[in-house]
Amino acid sequence: MSHSHHHHHPQELDSSTTARMFITMTMNFIITIAEVVGGILSGSLSLISDALHNLTDGFAIIISYIALRLRKVKHSPGHTFGLKRAEIFAAVINSTILLVIAIFLFYEAVHRFISPEPIRGKLMVIVASIGLLANLTGTLLLRKDSHKSINIRSAYLHLLIDTLSSVTVIVGGLLITFFNIVWIDPLLTILIAIYVLKESLEILKESSHILLEGAPLEIDLHSIQQKIENLPEVGDIHHVHIWKIGEKDIHFEAHINCQEMMVSETVRLHQRIEPILKDFGISHVTLQFECNVCENTNLIKEE
Repeated sequence: MSHSHHHHHPQELDSSTTARMFITMTMNFIITIAEVVGGILSGSLSLISDALHNLTDGFAIIISYIALRLRKVKHSPGHTFGLKRAEIFAAVINSTILLVIAIFLFYEAVHRFISPEPIRGKLMVIVASIGLLANLTGTLLLRKDSHKSINIRSAYLHLLIDTLSSVTVIVGGLLITFFNIVWIDPLLTILIAIYVLKESLEILKESSHILLEGAPLEIDLHSIQQKIENLPEVGDIHHVHIWKIGEKDIHFEAHINCQEMMVSETVRLHQRIEPILKDFGISHVTLQFECNVCENTNLIKEE
């Protein structure tokens, strides 16, 4: 058996990135308080829903930052892979919170449709405009670092959506102010909730797939099989396992049925197979070379 590995780490956080994350988080919490107060005073449910989304963004940034720090913890006998999956757990936590909030928003919106309340549209527009400014600033602050990590990219996308959400609330406030269309408020709340529900379910699905050791969806195992079995020394590849430890840390192990050869020759064969796997984005390779040992030579081992 032989193995080698290539680590393709996302770029590490520097002090300026940390500072931008802290500023963005602080603005999120400040605007959340402002929008909750403004939503209560104006009677706007959509403004409160936007505030709750801002609140989750603030916590998401905290959780993401902690996860990014944990990712850098070195391997140990107790954690031989390190703590790379902290980022995946962070995604599960953030998406679950968003899911709960989406359900709450649906409930409140339906209640508001049944029992409408007066809304102060002008105050709603003023507070939402402040939220728009804060969200737009946060989006610009994180844009530069959004390529460094899935966590930061997720936070960036959340802020971008919050910016669009604030625009939606402002439009709703204007319609209420000039045309007294009060039903637009719970309708906008439902639209925001639908989007939050969609995004949270997608993140939860992806992160759960990784935690359950699911094979990366972007990798075609049969293409890998074909390329490796095209090598003249290889009879077949079987008992394949492929999984993700972190966002970009893909592990691959398999049995390679090959012709009779010396150990030194299997090393050279390994060196020919590894670049094939690397082209598929695989970062850590473990191969067991054998000659007609396994009775079951299916690509995936049947237990």
